[in-house]
Amino acid sequence: MRLSIGSLSKLSGVSIRALRHYDQIGLLHPSETAESGYRFYDDAAVERLWQILFYRELDVPLREIAGILSSPSFNRERALLEHRALLERKRERLDRLISLVSNALKGETNMEFKPFDTSEIDALREQYAEEAKTRWGETEAYRESAWRTAKFTSEDFARIQEQSAVIFREFAALVGTDPKDVRVQALVKRWQALISESYYFCTDGILACLGQMYLADERFTKNLDQFGAGTAKLMSDAIAAYCGEPK
Repeated sequence: MRLSIGSLSKLSGVSIRALRHYDQIGLLHPSETAESGYRFYDDAAVERLWQILFYRELDVPLREIAGILSSPSFNRERALLEHRALLERKRERLDRLISLVSNALKGETNMEFKPFDTSEIDALREQYAEEAKTRWGETEAYRESAWRTAKFTSEDFARIQEQSAVIFREFAALVGTDPKDVRVQALVKRWQALISESYYFCTDGILACLGQMYLADERFTKNLDQFGAGTAKLMSDAIAAYCGEPK
């Protein structure tokens, strides 16, 4: 897919002015800018816009969305599941409203107000927004990540994703190896360095928390294990060993 800024605006309902603003603040860069100045967007950029709109639906500020989407622990599947859950609640409310109107057209006079109630949807929206903030945190690392990623191009994002995938595949190839093995520990060091170079200064303390998360949250486990069963556990155990030993 290769869409001009005008075509993307029509497809998404996001104004051209807003798309240009997203580019300026580092939230969504065009995949390509022609010599004429025209902006074009590929599949990856379109999907990122889709995620942006989801978090806007949760009323998350734009600059916080940049940090969320660029976090090394961002889980695309989890975001999709949350989006679906919110849409299902909205659909249920609309179905109730349609039923109410249909009954009124039949002459039924039972005035029910429950279908107008949006409290459940509002509560779910607030829950997901709060979880996102808690997950990636109002920490110095979070702010540094948002600041750095604001300068990224789509090529930068693609490069970092591929560098991460390379490390994950190498961990997967070593599943069954002692987590303290020198080869595994070297991969942990590379992973810590990549996070520090790309997002924020990853201390041993932050790395240890990430390692625990890889097993504590089944969604992170599933995301890592797509590279090979046992990848998440090896990374978690190897990080625990790495952070627990003097460097």
